[in-house]
Amino acid sequence: MSALNIRHVNKTFGSTQVLKDISLAIDSGEFLILVGPSGCGKSTLMNTIAGLEPVTSGEIRIGDDDVTWHTPSERDIAMVFQSYALYPSMNVRQNISFGLEMRKMPKAQREEAVSRVAELLKITPLLDRKPSQLSGGQRQRVAMGRALAREPQIYLFDEPLSNLDAKLRVEMRTEIKKLHQRLGTTIVYVTHDQIEAMTLADRIAVMRDGEILQLGTPHEVYNDPVDMFVAGFMGSPSMNFLPVTLVSHASGYALQVHDEEQGGTALTLPWPVERDTQELSARVGERLILGLRPEHFLEDDAIQEASGEGARLEVTATVVEPTGADTLLQAWLGGSEVTTRLGPKSRVVAGDRVVLRADLSRAVLFDEKTQRRLA
Repeated sequence: MSALNIRHVNKTFGSTQVLKDISLAIDSGEFLILVGPSGCGKSTLMNTIAGLEPVTSGEIRIGDDDVTWHTPSERDIAMVFQSYALYPSMNVRQNISFGLEMRKMPKAQREEAVSRVAELLKITPLLDRKPSQLSGGQRQRVAMGRALAREPQIYLFDEPLSNLDAKLRVEMRTEIKKLHQRLGTTIVYVTHDQIEAMTLADRIAVMRDGEILQLGTPHEVYNDPVDMFVAGFMGSPSMNFLPVTLVSHASGYALQVHDEEQGGTALTLPWPVERDTQELSARVGERLILGLRPEHFLEDDAIQEASGEGARLEVTATVVEPTGADTLLQAWLGGSEVTTRLGPKSRVVAGDRVVLRADLSRAVLFDEKTQRRLA
């Protein structure tokens, strides 16, 4: 496997700039995921790596080789597409071996490669079937097998699971994870599904409007987002955003939560002293945005009451959604509707008055105008 280096890549279609000065360094054996909303440029970036689209400017290197202007066949990459792209007239065995045959690999080696990937992907009983006789998950395994048989320097996956149903997506996600752990392959993977990104990636590149907003581990992009877009995009349900004003309070600061409809302050939340920063001292009196994830709210109990853990809130449940593993509760906090994640044993129903604790030690603050993170 080889490292991949993308240096100052730009891509323009007519007067529209789709990629804006993209630079990425992907280590050998790393699993990098490009994630973002539709139209953010992630598939275009993938196509420039594959050589399917020429860059307008910049450089792409695989290992020590500059492949910027190489054709796809000269780059030693293998790609798995969203559409499977299997030959309908060929059986599974022929689909997997066709690329190897085009590369003039001897028949004995082709057969050995087909057997190897078929066993790896557990599709040996399917080798004599046509694609029309396979389920969606089986077709995707065949498409992966065709790529794996090549043993290229880099594998590219372009939204490979988006055509599968929810259960199959989870199963295939697990299989891809196991495959990477077993083979140590270098993978660049495109998806719009942030759950796929969180579960599969070594690192995630979050894209918007042709730019990379944040590059980091799943833990970093989830817990330390650089701005409100990343914070809101990563996580399901997404982060709650509350308009607040930072004020001096006792020996530190507090956040006054706004009630936009009433035109006043709904409640005041003390900001943890250990999270005071130099920048906050210059922001007293300013309007900011408080970000709290659903799991940052806890249903109040005797232990929390005794310890004083978290900021105490009283809310009225508007919608309750039991999901089995947990219970999602929607309620109004000040003038904003928030989603909270409670335990599976919660017995709250819509209309109940609920006492919660907000864990501000894990909350984030954003500048209202720039939407960049402050603390």
